[in-house]
Amino acid sequence: MLGDLTLVRPTRDHLTGFVAALEAGWSPNTLDPDYGRRILGLLGDDADAYLDGLTDRDPQGAMIDLPDGSRVPRLPQTTRWMWDEEFCGSISVRWQRGTTDLPPTCLGHIGYSVVPWKRRRGYATRALALMLPIARDEGLPFVAITTDADHTASQKVILANGGRLSREFEKPDAFGSGLMTEYLIDLT
Repeated sequence: MLGDLTLVRPTRDHLTGFVAALEAGWSPNTLDPDYGRRILGLLGDDADAYLDGLTDRDPQGAMIDLPDGSRVPRLPQTTRWMWDEEFCGSISVRWQRGTTDLPPTCLGHIGYSVVPWKRRRGYATRALALMLPIARDEGLPFVAITTDADHTASQKVILANGGRLSREFEKPDAFGSGLMTEYLIDLT
């Protein structure tokens, strides 16, 4: 079964499963509980624009909302949906041109979330392995991935893909509070 998981570019062909996951309460943003609801609103306004924005290598002044309501410039990004004949989750890579640094409002180069009914199948591990070459193609020599310090399942995913612990830190105020860990995965 694990070999059947692929990453797909989000299109209308895959939209029904994505919407069903959002309606069931899942969110691709694990730090923002209202994010899924906001996406449903965006899809209702213009699904094609939303889908096109999931791969945006040049956001040109676009803004994003943080969990605390503040707005920051959107980074270039590529999002893929996990797919095993149906929607399984989302994974994205984001970066800044010409540097490996990220602004303090972006907690890592890669973020992922598997829908609850597809967890414990190795899908996050496989999706991360499939996303790493995409990050490398964007010129990143490594990626930083963060997780809550007590989220051992996510830490195992990162470690299985060659991650090494870089640091522990407090979440920035915009994301609430709590201890986080950052891992680095070399892509060279």
